[in-house]
Amino acid sequence: MPLNEKMVQDVVKEVLASMKFPEVEAAGEHGVFEDMDEAVLAAGRAQKVIRKMSMDQREKIISAIRRKTHENAETLARIGVEETGMGNVGDKILKHHLVADKTPGTEDITTTAWSGDRGLTLVEMGPFGVIGAITPCTNPSETVICNSIGMIAGGNTVVFNPHPAAVKTSLFAVNMINEASLEAGGPDHVACSVAKPTIESGNIMMNHKDIPLIAATGGPGVVTAVLSSGKRGIGAGAGNPPVLVDETADIRKAARDIVNGCVFDNNLPCIAEKEVVALDGIADELIHDMSAENGCYIIGKDEQEALTAVVLAGGKLNRKCVGRDARTLLSMIGITVPPDIRCIVFEGEKEHPLIATELMMPILGIVRVKDFDEAVETAVWLEHGNRHSAHIHSKNIDNITKYAKAIDTAILVKNAPSYAAIGFGGEGFCTFTIASRTGEGLTSASTFTKRRRCVMSDSLCIR
Repeated sequence: MPLNEKMVQDVVKEVLASMKFPEVEAAGEHGVFEDMDEAVLAAGRAQKVIRKMSMDQREKIISAIRRKTHENAETLARIGVEETGMGNVGDKILKHHLVADKTPGTEDITTTAWSGDRGLTLVEMGPFGVIGAITPCTNPSETVICNSIGMIAGGNTVVFNPHPAAVKTSLFAVNMINEASLEAGGPDHVACSVAKPTIESGNIMMNHKDIPLIAATGGPGVVTAVLSSGKRGIGAGAGNPPVLVDETADIRKAARDIVNGCVFDNNLPCIAEKEVVALDGIADELIHDMSAENGCYIIGKDEQEALTAVVLAGGKLNRKCVGRDARTLLSMIGITVPPDIRCIVFEGEKEHPLIATELMMPILGIVRVKDFDEAVETAVWLEHGNRHSAHIHSKNIDNITKYAKAIDTAILVKNAPSYAAIGFGGEGFCTFTIASRTGEGLTSASTFTKRRRCVMSDSLCIR
């Protein structure tokens, strides 16, 4: 029986409604410092231990992190929603279980070998040392956990400068990771942070002499800052993922998949469908199926203008609207809708501000085009050269291939919700740091290592 993501989400939400969680205070002392220099120093001491540990020992730490993430999934989800006001608890629980199950560990650290008449050559993956990481408020604890697993697997430790709007959530995750390391026989301070992260603490981290690599997950500004630091940088920046639907698609399934992907955690994942490009021949059917069967509310021109004024107040993204559900957004412009409304839909030109701007809200603008060539051109324009994520619903292999080459993104999902890209209802591993700008794509443990070649001349070849 195929996975019904909406049913899973609804069941989770019903269970949550009947549960009471204990009050959770800010994270404890493990890995949390008042001063960034102290955090880097502590992480450096821990890294000297981690780099000498065997792969089996590192994997024990990672297994403990996975276990504690499962145990704390509900708590992490609730703290994240309470602190940031974004997303929803049910979907965040699913995301934490996903990151615990599908983030690669030491199995991603491999060795390449060449053997021949002139001897043996090995290329192995070695640690960078202490990695500096900047994390977002949209997926705070998920990113901290995902980064920590991959970085520790590679023999590194990590110092985080979390987004100030998600500091409580991020520090809870940092504390949890260190508790997991200690329980597994590893050192404390494998993940560190500061109690009050600021732009200044971030700058100290980026310029610190003992941090050779920086991984930034966030908006274009923070990625630009990292890439201007003069150090090796991994930049996971913004996206505005379009989803293209042509005449060969299963329209009913496409409507369901697009809405499910768009509303997941209230559209916070950077990979989520942000706008639709639909061929004229199927646009009406697609809009009908989205509204009639998938909880979409269609807004008219006056409502679009009112919503634009609220969501993009003064021409800038209103952070109070980011990650809010559709009913809340509609209530901001005086519209009351039934509880089953999950997404806001309208038809407009590609230049419409609610279409051209990455909103991170369950709002889907639909751009109608005359043919596939125009659809590709429109989708490429809407993606804005971020090279992040894009999606397509089509049964025409030639169309899919043409679109894939033109859009040139790190992720392209065909005939599925966007979250299939990170292993939820799809194959492959999970990550919350997708480095489209610097070219690494979906990061994993191997991303956070450097390649080292070891050559033995005229020996160790036993053929």
